[in-house]
Amino acid sequence: MKKLLIPLFALLSFTSAVQAQGDINAGKEKISTCSACHGADGNSPSNLYPKLAGQHASYLEKQLLQYKNGQRKDAIMNTMATMLSEQDIKDISAYYASQQATEESTTAEIAKQGQKLYMGGDVKRALPACTACHGPRGNGLDLAKFPKLSNQHPAYIAKQLHLFRDKARDNDMNGMMIDIAAKLTDKEITLLSEYIAALH
Repeated sequence: MKKLLIPLFALLSFTSAVQAQGDINAGKEKISTCSACHGADGNSPSNLYPKLAGQHASYLEKQLLQYKNGQRKDAIMNTMATMLSEQDIKDISAYYASQQATEESTTAEIAKQGQKLYMGGDVKRALPACTACHGPRGNGLDLAKFPKLSNQHPAYIAKQLHLFRDKARDNDMNGMMIDIAAKLTDKEITLLSEYIAALH
């Protein structure tokens, strides 16, 4: 009997795991409203809104759930997210994660200056290297829900850093981004945003 229960339990666990993931095709059918700001393929035509193409599904799910429950504040997104079921959120996240982000670029001078701060931080100010969480190519970390930043609109990255610095956005793990952004100057925020966006 025990030998029969173990495979059955394993099968049920596997089925639950599969059901928990989003459906890309279903997500594509659910993004008509989202596409007005974020684009049909997740490449927002305006830098007022983030590119969602290629972003980790786990990160997108986290943000949408936090918009839905009000933990992350935005008048438009709070309204939109309340209309989504948890399965809608999984499906939409899976779809946008499957898309390819358009590339950003920067100058050689910004790349040189930005690399130093992004890769090494600043020990004197206890400013950690961005690469510790977002990786050397800006790809983030899916399991930890650290976002992919490469190919994002530089202006959008800068806006988020300013929001963290002003404590107007506070949905980061243990206030980590609030602490980091508080140590950045306006010039450094611009520099990092343009450098990070151009990472491929």
